[in-house]
Amino acid sequence: MRLIIASNNKNKIREIKEILGDKFEEIVSMREAGIELDVKEDADSFIGNARKKAEETAKLCPQDAVLADDSGLCVDALNGAPGVYSARFAGEGHDDAANRAKLFAELRDVPAERRTAHFACAMVLVRPGEPNIEVVGRVDGRILFEERGENGFGYDPHFWIPELNKTAAELAPEMKNSLSHRGKALRALMEKLP
Repeated sequence: MRLIIASNNKNKIREIKEILGDKFEEIVSMREAGIELDVKEDADSFIGNARKKAEETAKLCPQDAVLADDSGLCVDALNGAPGVYSARFAGEGHDDAANRAKLFAELRDVPAERRTAHFACAMVLVRPGEPNIEVVGRVDGRILFEERGENGFGYDPHFWIPELNKTAAELAPEMKNSLSHRGKALRALMEKLP
């Protein structure tokens, strides 16, 4: 069965393809499948947004499996923000650098011990004639006062993983895939597949 990744985020698509490897006959992005769809992510949870994206995409390709995710950074000192607004924290049309700058500004006066946070990733797999599979992965860490590392994307340069003494952006791709919220969600998903 072909798997369509309901995303146009090239970094997410690359990570998902790397982790899933040969679990499906073919893995393609929405763009590669010729699907033009912009689903409004207006649910109040990661799982709600992932479910909406997967189900709306599946309507356009009912013979394929569709995988959608929604993920983001949840900072305890900001009451869980940016959360489901992680990709647009600095406003619509802003990029990763603008989102990180806003996060840095909001945490300016927050001491190191109160900068606890986690990345969460919800994934929903829709398959023809089968119930949805829904999973969540999480990785805990802290937000640094400065950016470190050249790998990764999004908030990775600020997100420090204590047990590794590195930010997510300092990890090699293989290491990040084995530890990341997306990697954990994908492995949980694979355990639920027949």
